[in-house]
Amino acid sequence: MRPNLALHAALVMTVACLAEPAFQDGSDKAPAQTASTPPAAPATPPTGSLVEGGKVNPFTYTPKQIAGDASDPAQTDLSKALVAMGPVAIEWYQHVQTLSNPFFEGRVPGSRGNEIAGEYVQFWMKQAGLDPAFKKKDASGSESTSWFQDFELDGGAPVVEKAAMGIGDRVLERGKGFEVIGSSGSGAVNAPLIFAGYAIEEGKDGYTSFGEKEDFTGKVVMFLRYEPLDKDGRSLWSDRRFSGFSAMRGKLDALSDRKPAALILVNPPESKDGAKDLERTESSVFGPGYDFPIVQVSGEEADALLRRADPQGRGLMDWRRLADEGKVACEALKADMPVRVEVAVSEDGIPARNIGGVLKGRGKLADEWLIIGGHYDHVGMGFFGADPQNRGKLHPGADDNASGTAAVLCTARTMCDWYASKEAPEDLRSVIFLAFTAEEMGLDGSREFVKNPIMPADKIAAMINLDMVGRLRGDELALSGTGTAERFNEIIRPAIERSGLTVKADPGGRAPSDHASFYAAGIPVLFLFTGNHDDYHKPTDKGYTVNPLGASKIVRLTEELAHTLVTLPERPKFTSTDGKGGTERGYAKVRLGVQPNMTKREGPGLEIDDVSAGTSASDAGLKRGDVILLWNDKPLDDTPTLMERLRDHEPGDVVKLKILRDGKEMMVDVTLKASKAG
Repeated sequence: MRPNLALHAALVMTVACLAEPAFQDGSDKAPAQTASTPPAAPATPPTGSLVEGGKVNPFTYTPKQIAGDASDPAQTDLSKALVAMGPVAIEWYQHVQTLSNPFFEGRVPGSRGNEIAGEYVQFWMKQAGLDPAFKKKDASGSESTSWFQDFELDGGAPVVEKAAMGIGDRVLERGKGFEVIGSSGSGAVNAPLIFAGYAIEEGKDGYTSFGEKEDFTGKVVMFLRYEPLDKDGRSLWSDRRFSGFSAMRGKLDALSDRKPAALILVNPPESKDGAKDLERTESSVFGPGYDFPIVQVSGEEADALLRRADPQGRGLMDWRRLADEGKVACEALKADMPVRVEVAVSEDGIPARNIGGVLKGRGKLADEWLIIGGHYDHVGMGFFGADPQNRGKLHPGADDNASGTAAVLCTARTMCDWYASKEAPEDLRSVIFLAFTAEEMGLDGSREFVKNPIMPADKIAAMINLDMVGRLRGDELALSGTGTAERFNEIIRPAIERSGLTVKADPGGRAPSDHASFYAAGIPVLFLFTGNHDDYHKPTDKGYTVNPLGASKIVRLTEELAHTLVTLPERPKFTSTDGKGGTERGYAKVRLGVQPNMTKREGPGLEIDDVSAGTSASDAGLKRGDVILLWNDKPLDDTPTLMERLRDHEPGDVVKLKILRDGKEMMVDVTLKASKAG
């Protein structure tokens, strides 16, 4: 028996609203009014009244619903509006509200929130009528079924097993006076201090923090974050926050080359655009781990340390000014004032799991498959793949991609109903519904399934991907992958015409979402996407901003496409669309125009899988197979980092890329063009 969805939705939404803090970024100030911010309360609240002289029977008391202007929140009947949208809209909205609740911690892989989000998805797959998709063996070799495809992600957060720091008789407290940096190695050091300014190898106009043939063996080195500042605390080298010279990994590499015993990072005092507080270990992984301890100390502790260790008694601000002017290059301090640093770290892999449910086919097509999927993970507290200014704030991920996960669940239920009905034909392909994890980290979940599928690749008719389908506007959406099979437009056109939607076809199969993993394996793909918006990968991507009625239309279109693909007598024949581009999400004001290779490289850099015609990349002569090593001297190793780099630029900016081509390194200047959302 199916639940009363209207009642269930109302209850879930009520609980979600009660559980949600006033401001999800943790602040005590209301956010600025935006298009997605609810209207403010009236300046003069209405006066209430106490009606006396009677009794109230809780079993019969039923106040009248006042029908009023829908634009007046006080007179809006939300349940009536949702009922008018239909049961699929209610069901979908329930899922989005639940999955985007702060309780799920932004669904980042490795978190308890991601784990219970997976359990939630599994529960509703079972409710829809699906069977577990995966097989597992226990220690004895006995086989059983499972909803989960478990695997491990590389690059787990460092586990700090021991951390201690002091100078003389003073002991610093971890989390207040100092913190371990995520790129730290293990070691115990008791050594004199060297101050290395901003630790910049080569900056603007010949600036450097180092002398010739520096050797830090047996020394603890303190250095400043960012780059030289003016008297107002703003960068001397950039009009927008900081330049590429401030990159942390470049500093750490330069210091590492000089063999320090340990490093101490300090935020420069009175920096207008820089961080003021200590980093967290999990948020400060600035590249691969180093083989010596790296800690950050607070400004207060750094000031006290320098005053004790400097023969002239100068404090942190004095040293910052010297570094700003280029007047200090690795100056040794008192040898009889050693610093003690002891750190022990280890790294665990991140446990991850895809969730899958099977709708079994029948007849002549039963051993062939359609895949319908979307990713259920998001970026958590924004420590990767998000605007650096929002790090440490919860990212609910309502549109990205609670919306797609909800659409997968709703489509699973409607497809199960259709397969069980008399209207369904005798010959039907099997369908697997998949919720992928770790899409935001580089399509890891979908790549894991492609490497370890439950069926042969040549038995898969197509893959439908639902990612960011919660903001339908003007009944218009993008559909990528229409060129990945012969006659695909002709095959899917009737389903689209029945939907009543305006669908912008894009032939490319390599857009940055999970369908790209299947396209790379030679499988036809379709990617539904309702467009980018200002809340993308931000704490403001909340449940109330989505469009339930629009989503019900997306679910209906997905169902129509699925009906077509599970009944088609012959599987669609795959065709490559390399060179034809793919749906662009509009991550930033500018676009590079490359499709990254999502397979993890053994060495550094981001490999280019495809270059779209007429883009910044093609104009600069970038080619498939090129590996981007550096972006304006900053390392570039993954897609989320590329997105961060793009957000720092405006149309017309010229960036210098160091690339690896045919085993040779070369520099390429790229003039960035404006982005155009798909």
